[in-house]
Amino acid sequence: MLRFTPSRLAVAVLATLLVPVAQAAELRSADIHPDDYPTVTAVRYMADLVKERTGGKTTIKVFAGSALGSENDSLEQVKLGALAMARVSSAAMHNICQTTRVPSLPFLFKSTDHLHRVLDSEVGEEILRSCEKAGFVGLAWYDSGARSMYTRNKPVQTLADVKGLKIRVQQSDLSVAMVEAMGGNATPMSMGEVYTSLKTGLVDAAENNFPSYESAHHYEVAKFYSLTEHTMTPEILVYSKRQWDKLSAEDQKIIRTAAKESVPFMRKQWAERETKSRQTVEKGGAQVVQPDKATFQAAMQPVYARFVTTPEMKSLVERIQAMP
Repeated sequence: MLRFTPSRLAVAVLATLLVPVAQAAELRSADIHPDDYPTVTAVRYMADLVKERTGGKTTIKVFAGSALGSENDSLEQVKLGALAMARVSSAAMHNICQTTRVPSLPFLFKSTDHLHRVLDSEVGEEILRSCEKAGFVGLAWYDSGARSMYTRNKPVQTLADVKGLKIRVQQSDLSVAMVEAMGGNATPMSMGEVYTSLKTGLVDAAENNFPSYESAHHYEVAKFYSLTEHTMTPEILVYSKRQWDKLSAEDQKIIRTAAKESVPFMRKQWAERETKSRQTVEKGGAQVVQPDKATFQAAMQPVYARFVTTPEMKSLVERIQAMP
Protein backbone atom coordinates (compact mmCIF):
# COMPACT_ATOMS: atom_id res chain seq x y z
CA MET A 1 0.00 0.00 0.00
CA LEU A 2 1.43 3.28 -1.10
CA ARG A 3 1.71 6.03 1.51
CA PHE A 4 1.54 9.67 0.50
CA THR A 5 4.11 11.79 2.31
CA PRO A 6 3.47 15.48 1.75
CA SER A 7 6.42 17.71 0.99
CA ARG A 8 7.45 20.47 3.34
CA LEU A 9 6.04 23.01 0.88
CA ALA A 10 2.66 21.24 0.78
CA VAL A 11 2.56 21.16 4.58
CA ALA A 12 3.33 24.88 4.71
CA VAL A 13 0.62 25.71 2.17
CA LEU A 14 -1.93 23.55 4.00
CA ALA A 15 -1.07 25.20 7.31
CA THR A 16 -1.55 28.63 5.77
CA LEU A 17 -4.97 27.68 4.45
CA LEU A 18 -6.09 26.42 7.84
CA VAL A 19 -5.15 29.63 9.69
CA PRO A 20 -8.23 31.84 10.17
CA VAL A 21 -7.99 34.94 8.03
CA ALA A 22 -8.70 38.24 9.81
CA GLN A 23 -11.90 39.66 8.45
CA ALA A 24 -11.81 43.15 6.99
CA ALA A 25 -14.01 45.53 8.94
CA GLU A 26 -15.88 48.51 7.52
CA LEU A 27 -16.79 50.94 10.28
CA ARG A 28 -19.66 53.32 9.64
CA SER A 29 -19.61 56.93 10.83
CA ALA A 30 -22.44 59.47 10.64
CA ASP A 31 -22.54 63.24 10.22
CA ILE A 32 -25.41 65.61 9.46
CA HIS A 33 -23.20 68.03 7.55
CA PRO A 34 -22.52 67.95 3.78
CA ASP A 35 -19.59 66.16 2.14
CA ASP A 36 -17.25 69.16 2.05
CA TYR A 37 -17.85 70.23 5.65
CA PRO A 38 -14.70 70.26 7.88
CA THR A 39 -16.03 67.64 10.31
CA VAL A 40 -16.72 65.26 7.42
CA THR A 41 -13.35 65.80 5.74
CA ALA A 42 -11.63 65.37 9.13
CA VAL A 43 -13.18 61.95 9.75
CA ARG A 44 -12.26 60.94 6.20
CA TYR A 45 -8.68 62.05 6.94
CA MET A 46 -8.83 59.87 10.06
CA ALA A 47 -10.18 57.01 7.93
CA ASP A 48 -7.15 57.21 5.63
CA LEU A 49 -4.82 56.94 8.62
CA VAL A 50 -6.71 53.94 10.04
CA LYS A 51 -6.74 52.14 6.70
CA GLU A 52 -3.02 52.69 6.21
CA ARG A 53 -2.07 51.64 9.75
CA THR A 54 -4.20 48.48 9.72
CA GLY A 55 -2.91 47.44 6.31
CA GLY A 56 -6.38 47.91 4.83
CA LYS A 57 -7.99 45.60 7.40
CA THR A 58 -10.13 48.38 8.86
CA THR A 59 -11.87 51.05 6.82
CA ILE A 60 -14.25 53.84 7.81
CA LYS A 61 -17.16 54.90 5.62
CA VAL A 62 -18.60 58.33 6.41
CA PHE A 63 -22.31 58.89 5.79
CA ALA A 64 -22.68 62.67 5.49
CA GLY A 65 -25.66 64.95 4.92
CA SER A 66 -27.94 63.29 7.52
CA ALA A 67 -27.98 60.09 5.44
CA LEU A 68 -28.43 58.09 8.66
CA GLY A 69 -30.81 60.54 10.30
CA SER A 70 -30.48 63.35 12.83
CA GLU A 71 -27.74 63.61 15.43
CA ASN A 72 -30.06 62.07 18.02
CA ASP A 73 -30.79 59.19 15.62
CA SER A 74 -27.06 58.63 15.13
CA LEU A 75 -26.37 58.61 18.86
CA GLU A 76 -29.08 55.99 19.42
CA GLN A 77 -27.47 53.77 16.77
CA VAL A 78 -24.00 54.28 18.24
CA LYS A 79 -25.18 53.35 21.73
CA LEU A 80 -26.82 50.18 20.42
CA GLY A 81 -23.69 49.29 18.46
CA ALA A 82 -25.46 49.44 15.11
CA LEU A 83 -23.15 52.30 14.13
CA ALA A 84 -19.47 52.56 15.04
CA MET A 85 -19.06 56.31 15.23
CA ALA A 86 -20.81 59.66 14.97
CA ARG A 87 -19.68 63.23 14.86
CA VAL A 88 -22.23 65.33 16.71
CA SER A 89 -22.45 68.68 18.42
CA SER A 90 -21.62 68.14 22.07
CA ALA A 91 -25.02 69.78 22.75
CA ALA A 92 -26.60 66.53 21.54
CA MET A 93 -24.79 64.76 24.41
CA HIS A 94 -25.96 67.10 27.19
CA ASN A 95 -28.72 64.85 28.49
CA ILE A 96 -26.64 61.70 27.98
CA CYS A 97 -23.37 62.78 29.59
CA GLN A 98 -23.89 65.88 31.70
CA THR A 99 -20.25 66.97 31.89
CA THR A 100 -20.47 67.77 28.14
CA ARG A 101 -22.61 70.73 29.21
CA VAL A 102 -19.54 72.48 30.59
CA PRO A 103 -17.87 73.48 27.27
CA SER A 104 -21.29 74.65 26.04
CA LEU A 105 -21.77 77.18 28.84
CA PRO A 106 -22.28 80.69 27.48
CA PHE A 107 -19.30 83.03 27.39
CA LEU A 108 -17.04 80.44 29.07
CA PHE A 109 -14.08 80.69 26.68
CA LYS A 110 -11.98 83.81 26.25
CA SER A 111 -11.00 83.04 22.65
CA THR A 112 -10.57 80.23 20.14
CA ASP A 113 -7.01 79.71 21.39
CA HIS A 114 -8.33 79.39 24.95
CA LEU A 115 -10.89 76.84 23.76
CA HIS A 116 -8.15 74.78 22.10
CA ARG A 117 -5.92 74.87 25.17
CA VAL A 118 -8.80 73.64 27.33
CA LEU A 119 -9.91 70.83 25.00
CA ASP A 120 -6.32 69.66 24.49
CA SER A 121 -5.71 69.56 28.24
CA GLU A 122 -6.58 67.03 30.90
CA VAL A 123 -9.89 68.90 31.34
CA GLY A 124 -10.93 67.96 27.80
CA GLU A 125 -9.81 64.37 28.31
CA GLU A 126 -11.77 64.08 31.58
CA ILE A 127 -14.97 65.11 29.84
CA LEU A 128 -14.39 62.64 27.01
CA ARG A 129 -13.74 59.80 29.47
CA SER A 130 -16.85 60.63 31.49
CA CYS A 131 -19.05 59.59 28.55
CA GLU A 132 -17.99 55.92 28.70
CA LYS A 133 -20.46 55.07 31.46
CA ALA A 134 -23.21 56.25 29.11
CA GLY A 135 -22.05 53.90 26.36
CA PHE A 136 -19.83 56.24 24.33
CA VAL A 137 -16.05 56.38 23.93
CA GLY A 138 -15.06 60.00 23.37
CA LEU A 139 -12.31 60.08 20.74
CA ALA A 140 -11.76 63.75 19.95
CA TRP A 141 -13.02 67.32 20.05
CA TYR A 142 -13.58 69.26 16.84
CA ASP A 143 -14.20 72.98 16.38
CA SER A 144 -17.62 74.42 15.84
CA GLY A 145 -16.68 78.08 15.97
CA ALA A 146 -18.62 80.65 17.90
CA ARG A 147 -22.40 80.47 17.71
CA SER A 148 -24.20 83.74 17.05
CA MET A 149 -27.79 84.90 16.56
CA TYR A 150 -29.37 85.45 13.14
CA THR A 151 -32.80 86.87 12.47
CA ARG A 152 -35.40 87.30 9.74
CA ASN A 153 -36.79 90.79 10.29
CA LYS A 154 -34.42 92.96 12.35
CA PRO A 155 -30.85 92.80 13.65
CA VAL A 156 -30.11 91.96 17.27
CA GLN A 157 -28.09 94.86 18.69
CA THR A 158 -28.76 94.47 22.43
CA LEU A 159 -30.35 91.97 24.78
CA ALA A 160 -33.62 93.89 24.53
CA ASP A 161 -33.88 93.01 20.83
CA VAL A 162 -34.16 89.31 21.69
CA LYS A 163 -37.25 89.71 23.84
CA GLY A 164 -40.22 87.79 22.46
CA LEU A 165 -38.40 86.32 19.45
CA LYS A 166 -39.12 82.69 18.59
CA ILE A 167 -35.60 81.27 18.31
CA ARG A 168 -34.61 77.83 17.05
CA VAL A 169 -32.14 76.14 19.38
CA GLN A 170 -30.48 72.74 19.51
CA GLN A 171 -32.38 70.00 21.30
CA SER A 172 -30.68 70.70 24.60
CA ASP A 173 -32.05 71.97 27.91
CA LEU A 174 -28.99 74.20 28.26
CA SER A 175 -29.61 75.84 24.89
CA VAL A 176 -33.25 76.41 25.82
CA ALA A 177 -32.33 77.96 29.17
CA MET A 178 -29.74 80.24 27.58
CA VAL A 179 -32.22 81.71 25.09
CA GLU A 180 -34.88 82.05 27.77
CA ALA A 181 -32.39 83.96 29.94
CA MET A 182 -32.00 86.35 27.01
CA GLY A 183 -35.78 86.88 26.94
CA GLY A 184 -36.44 84.83 23.80
CA ASN A 185 -38.87 81.96 23.22
CA ALA A 186 -36.71 78.89 22.61
CA THR A 187 -37.92 76.42 19.97
CA PRO A 188 -35.87 73.19 19.91
CA MET A 189 -35.74 71.42 16.54
CA SER A 190 -33.37 69.40 14.39
CA MET A 191 -31.08 71.15 11.94
CA GLY A 192 -32.97 69.82 8.92
CA GLU A 193 -36.15 71.69 9.88
CA VAL A 194 -34.60 75.13 10.38
CA TYR A 195 -34.56 76.51 6.82
CA THR A 196 -38.27 75.95 6.24
CA SER A 197 -39.12 77.20 9.74
CA LEU A 198 -37.25 80.44 9.11
CA LYS A 199 -38.71 80.84 5.64
CA THR A 200 -42.32 80.36 6.78
CA GLY A 201 -41.94 82.42 9.96
CA LEU A 202 -42.46 79.48 12.31
CA VAL A 203 -39.36 80.88 14.03
CA ASP A 204 -37.99 84.43 13.92
CA ALA A 205 -34.36 83.52 14.46
CA ALA A 206 -31.78 80.81 14.98
CA GLU A 207 -28.22 80.66 16.26
CA ASN A 208 -25.22 78.95 14.76
CA ASN A 209 -21.72 79.45 13.35
CA PHE A 210 -20.85 80.95 9.96
CA PRO A 211 -20.24 77.62 8.13
CA SER A 212 -23.61 76.20 9.23
CA TYR A 213 -25.39 79.50 8.49
CA GLU A 214 -23.89 79.37 5.01
CA SER A 215 -23.98 75.65 4.14
CA ALA A 216 -27.62 75.24 5.24
CA HIS A 217 -28.53 78.39 3.24
CA HIS A 218 -30.08 80.03 6.30
CA TYR A 219 -28.62 83.37 5.17
CA GLU A 220 -31.13 83.32 2.31
CA VAL A 221 -34.07 83.58 4.74
CA ALA A 222 -32.48 85.25 7.79
CA LYS A 223 -30.37 88.16 6.57
CA PHE A 224 -29.20 89.66 9.89
CA TYR A 225 -26.24 87.91 11.57
CA SER A 226 -25.38 89.40 14.97
CA LEU A 227 -21.98 88.47 16.41
CA THR A 228 -23.22 87.61 19.89
CA GLU A 229 -20.69 84.74 19.95
CA HIS A 230 -22.53 83.44 23.00
CA THR A 231 -21.10 79.91 22.97
CA MET A 232 -18.23 77.95 21.44
CA THR A 233 -19.94 74.57 21.84
CA PRO A 234 -17.44 72.09 20.37
CA GLU A 235 -18.16 69.06 18.24
CA ILE A 236 -17.42 65.61 19.64
CA LEU A 237 -16.46 62.40 17.86
CA VAL A 238 -17.82 59.39 19.75
CA TYR A 239 -17.41 55.64 19.28
CA SER A 240 -19.80 52.90 20.32
CA LYS A 241 -18.64 51.40 23.64
CA ARG A 242 -20.25 48.10 22.60
CA GLN A 243 -18.16 47.97 19.43
CA TRP A 244 -15.06 49.43 21.11
CA ASP A 245 -14.89 46.62 23.65
CA LYS A 246 -14.75 44.09 20.80
CA LEU A 247 -11.66 45.69 19.25
CA SER A 248 -8.14 44.51 19.96
CA ALA A 249 -5.98 46.81 22.09
CA GLU A 250 -3.88 47.48 18.98
CA ASP A 251 -6.89 48.57 16.91
CA GLN A 252 -8.18 50.73 19.76
CA LYS A 253 -4.84 52.51 19.87
CA ILE A 254 -4.78 53.00 16.09
CA ILE A 255 -8.30 54.45 16.01
CA ARG A 256 -7.79 56.72 19.03
CA THR A 257 -4.46 58.02 17.73
CA ALA A 258 -5.87 58.65 14.24
CA ALA A 259 -8.78 60.56 15.76
CA LYS A 260 -6.40 62.80 17.73
CA GLU A 261 -4.26 63.38 14.64
CA SER A 262 -7.34 64.47 12.69
CA VAL A 263 -7.90 67.40 15.09
CA PRO A 264 -5.23 69.83 13.76
CA PHE A 265 -6.31 68.91 10.22
CA MET A 266 -9.90 69.75 11.13
CA ARG A 267 -8.96 73.03 12.82
CA LYS A 268 -7.08 74.22 9.74
CA GLN A 269 -10.02 73.24 7.52
CA TRP A 270 -12.40 74.97 9.93
CA ALA A 271 -10.51 78.28 10.01
CA GLU A 272 -10.42 78.38 6.21
CA ARG A 273 -14.10 77.44 5.95
CA GLU A 274 -15.16 80.06 8.50
CA THR A 275 -13.50 82.83 6.49
CA LYS A 276 -14.92 81.55 3.21
CA SER A 277 -18.43 81.15 4.66
CA ARG A 278 -18.51 84.68 6.02
CA GLN A 279 -17.46 86.02 2.62
CA THR A 280 -20.17 83.93 0.92
CA VAL A 281 -23.02 85.09 3.15
CA GLU A 282 -21.98 88.73 2.94
CA LYS A 283 -21.87 88.50 -0.87
CA GLY A 284 -25.31 86.87 -0.65
CA GLY A 285 -26.76 89.92 1.12
CA ALA A 286 -26.38 89.02 4.79
CA GLN A 287 -25.67 91.91 7.15
CA VAL A 288 -23.13 91.14 9.89
CA VAL A 289 -23.82 93.19 13.01
CA GLN A 290 -21.62 93.78 16.09
CA PRO A 291 -23.95 93.84 19.14
CA ASP A 292 -23.26 94.88 22.73
CA LYS A 293 -22.14 91.51 24.14
CA ALA A 294 -21.85 92.77 27.71
CA THR A 295 -25.65 92.89 28.07
CA PHE A 296 -25.85 89.22 27.06
CA GLN A 297 -23.09 88.12 29.42
CA ALA A 298 -24.77 89.80 32.37
CA ALA A 299 -27.92 87.71 31.84
CA MET A 300 -26.18 84.31 32.01
CA GLN A 301 -25.70 83.84 35.76
CA PRO A 302 -28.99 81.92 36.20
CA VAL A 303 -27.87 79.48 33.48
CA TYR A 304 -24.67 78.67 35.36
CA ALA A 305 -26.59 78.29 38.61
CA ARG A 306 -29.03 75.85 37.02
CA PHE A 307 -26.63 73.65 35.07
CA VAL A 308 -23.35 73.65 36.97
CA THR A 309 -24.78 71.45 39.70
CA THR A 310 -22.16 68.90 40.75
CA PRO A 311 -18.77 69.33 42.42
CA GLU A 312 -17.18 67.77 39.32
CA MET A 313 -18.76 70.31 36.98
CA LYS A 314 -17.96 73.24 39.28
CA SER A 315 -14.33 72.11 39.39
CA LEU A 316 -14.21 71.87 35.58
CA VAL A 317 -15.61 75.39 35.20
CA GLU A 318 -13.16 76.82 37.73
CA ARG A 319 -10.19 75.13 36.05
CA ILE A 320 -11.30 76.38 32.63
CA GLN A 321 -11.76 79.94 33.85
CA ALA A 322 -8.35 79.86 35.55
CA MET A 323 -6.57 78.58 32.43
CA PRO A 324 -4.78 81.34 30.48
